[in-house]
Amino acid sequence: MKDDFVPDMYDKIEEESTGLGDLLGKIPGFAGYMERSRRREADQILRETISARLEESRLQLSSVHQELGRDIVKAVDFAEPLGRADTRLMGLIGKIKDAPQGYAGFFDAVKIKEDKLAEVYAFDESMLAYSDQVAVDVAALEKATLDDEDIAGAIRVLDGTLREANSAFGRRQELLSGID
Repeated sequence: MKDDFVPDMYDKIEEESTGLGDLLGKIPGFAGYMERSRRREADQILRETISARLEESRLQLSSVHQELGRDIVKAVDFAEPLGRADTRLMGLIGKIKDAPQGYAGFFDAVKIKEDKLAEVYAFDESMLAYSDQVAVDVAALEKATLDDEDIAGAIRVLDGTLREANSAFGRRQELLSGID
């Protein structure tokens, strides 16, 4: 599932370059710095968007948990797997919010080369897709809860998506930590 938000967001930031930015871009080496600055800004906006979407799913998951709590048998049967999924979701949100930006600053000790930066953005784009999938899985769990269908199966699907998303984000961190 490709989301057009990622390139559109970067292009919008790129288009908002001011006259001063154009002037400073003529200074040797400064244009690259401005480009990296815009990329950092785009990366920050993207991570905020992903974490906000996941927070919305977490709120919906909380309401599912409350709904299951109305039936003591269901509350007991599903408390542990639902709690695990919620913990994974909280952990993912925290990792995304606290992650280092996709491009180190001009004076930062860690520098990310352009080819690696493209890989970081690919990971970030996949995280956007995962945030959408988590929302779909939580909605399916909510429906299963309300219709008294396969609640355990819906929790397993959600938990599987969250494990994949956490693993994918871990690969992003490995990429960033392996950069000279």
